[in-house]
Amino acid sequence: MKVYESGAIRNVGLLSHMGHGKTSLAEAFLFNSGAINRLGRVDEGTTTSDFDPDEQRRRMSINLSVLPAEWKGQKVNVVDTPGYADFVGDIVAALRVIDGAVVLVSAVDGVEVGTEQVWAQCDARNLPRLVVVNRMDRENASFERILDQLRERFGTKVVPLQVPIGTREQYRGVVDLVTQKALLFGDNGQLTPGEVPAELSAQVEQFCEQMVEAVAETDDDLVTKYLEGETLTQEEIRRGLRTGVRSGAIIPVLSAAAVVNKGVAPVLDAIVEYLPSPVDAGSDTATNAQTKREETLEPNANGPLAALVFKTLADPFIGKLTFFRVYSGTLRPDSHFWNANKERDERFGTVFTVRGRNQEPATAVPAGDIAAVAKLAVTATGDTLCAREHPVILPGIEFPEPVYSVAVEARSRTDQDRMGPALQRIQEEDPTIRVHRESETGQTVLSGMGDSHIDVTVERIKRKFGAELSVEPLRVPYRETIRAKATADGRFVRQTGGHGQYGVCSIEIEPLPRGEGYQFVDKIVGGVISQSFRPAVDKGIQEATADGIVAGYPLVDVRATLFDGKEHSVDSSEMAFKIAGSMAFKAASEKAGVVLLEPIVRVEVTVPDDYTGDIMGDLATKRGRVHGMNPTGDGKTTIEAEVPMAETVRYATDLRSMTQGRGTFKMTFDHYEEVPPNVAQKVIEEAKTRKSGAA
Repeated sequence: MKVYESGAIRNVGLLSHMGHGKTSLAEAFLFNSGAINRLGRVDEGTTTSDFDPDEQRRRMSINLSVLPAEWKGQKVNVVDTPGYADFVGDIVAALRVIDGAVVLVSAVDGVEVGTEQVWAQCDARNLPRLVVVNRMDRENASFERILDQLRERFGTKVVPLQVPIGTREQYRGVVDLVTQKALLFGDNGQLTPGEVPAELSAQVEQFCEQMVEAVAETDDDLVTKYLEGETLTQEEIRRGLRTGVRSGAIIPVLSAAAVVNKGVAPVLDAIVEYLPSPVDAGSDTATNAQTKREETLEPNANGPLAALVFKTLADPFIGKLTFFRVYSGTLRPDSHFWNANKERDERFGTVFTVRGRNQEPATAVPAGDIAAVAKLAVTATGDTLCAREHPVILPGIEFPEPVYSVAVEARSRTDQDRMGPALQRIQEEDPTIRVHRESETGQTVLSGMGDSHIDVTVERIKRKFGAELSVEPLRVPYRETIRAKATADGRFVRQTGGHGQYGVCSIEIEPLPRGEGYQFVDKIVGGVISQSFRPAVDKGIQEATADGIVAGYPLVDVRATLFDGKEHSVDSSEMAFKIAGSMAFKAASEKAGVVLLEPIVRVEVTVPDDYTGDIMGDLATKRGRVHGMNPTGDGKTTIEAEVPMAETVRYATDLRSMTQGRGTFKMTFDHYEEVPPNVAQKVIEEAKTRKSGAA
């Protein structure tokens, strides 16, 4: 593929609710542009975009794919994104590097929760966009109904550019409202001019009025001409559409049936004509790594180099494949570049233009273009590559925090050896995955965006890195504590043929305020226990607290006071006093009354107002305490509550089900408090069962 100037590039993301046809549209783009010679299908696992085995098996996109196509002298970098909410990380990454979006809406299902979410994300970045009402060939398809939905939900800036001719199997063309000419679909995506059907004249007039009114409002001269009853020329309409789309004042709507390659060419035309190039999108701001001052980077191929890494693929055979977009300057292969975030030099070999699984060497990557390179040493997603003599850092990518966690265990010794490196590599590939070791439960915790995300990650670790992991329920880090003061003696006396063991100690234990941990006080008077043996008593007590008394959880918030004891001149030892201290503590704890403590998390749940009642009721069933409700001003309410952690292990899945995916939440640890007796009994029984099973 030749090197294109920055003004002849379009970086476009395909966004939608799951299953509305993004990948099929991307495939049709490639076929119509001549990049591929056979139209693949999602249901057959043969599309260029979904080349990952997990995607082919599940028949859905899991990763973003960069799919460059050439159309009418322009290079269109199509970024196909996942539609399923669990894989939002790649959507966020794509939004960071595109200049415009194509939002797909099913002509049957209409605006769904995924549509609302990607729309809000586009709004947050002020991304110019156009809408494609896809699947016009399906039963119950209706362009007019979906257009009304869009305008009702997102405002009158949503305007049609076409009137479809027919639906379902009769979907055979469109009327272009700019030219007011009919375009009839031929074989292989070709278009043939035709006459506007008489039965559509009223609808053409209505939609044309909506379009012209929106165009007129983009320019004072045009609005004057419009109000005076004059007809806008085609060139004035096109110019007004370009201005309106790029400013966000107009969001055009087109139609298509991507699977059968109908209506696709006009969508490509609209992308090239109305969505901005990197030059149109304007400058970016970066921070100079030396002066710490902000500076403006123009999309100029001759400017200082600055490229942002937005995707990393971990491959066990070729290593890392790093995708980047150049924002300033020109990146060339076989060169050295500076990673400003890591302050390390990176050696580039061959640079690739990537289309699905296919890679083509690139001679240069100018400002605005997207490419990839293999086997970088330290560079990760979000890093900036630049010239060492002019180090700059572009704003990174703000990935969402994980909301769903499980424990993972290696199935065999071999898997155990591979597990650590595999988990590290998978985090490089997917920044929405987190892994940590939970010290209190001993589990390796794998966190992601939902159960499907975790399932795919575990499968990917097995396929790519040969580490087979089992998924286990997440154990809640309960703790134990005592209710009252108590005293007890610990006596460890053993007589054998040689030296015996002799250690006797008396301790008093008492509860401390929550969060104080453990304290040891030495009140021995008169040397009844030698100074050298007293730390052993302390160590024995600490080991007993770590093992717990009733359920094997750490016992906390306790003060132990050593006040008396006995020793033997020959048989006493540190080991004897350590065991005696442990025995004394366990005996005293049983007298004091041991209770379970559970972690309490503070939860902020944001949902549409219609769902607040359901959420409040659900929190009540989870033993939650609601502290407040705060309207956010956009038809949503944030509910603040405290909930036991044990009740929130699957809250991400529960909330998605209750709100059809419209709810979000944040969760942070707050404090520990006593477990109700009926719940505590179940926890203790489960702990005993687990211990006996392990034995």
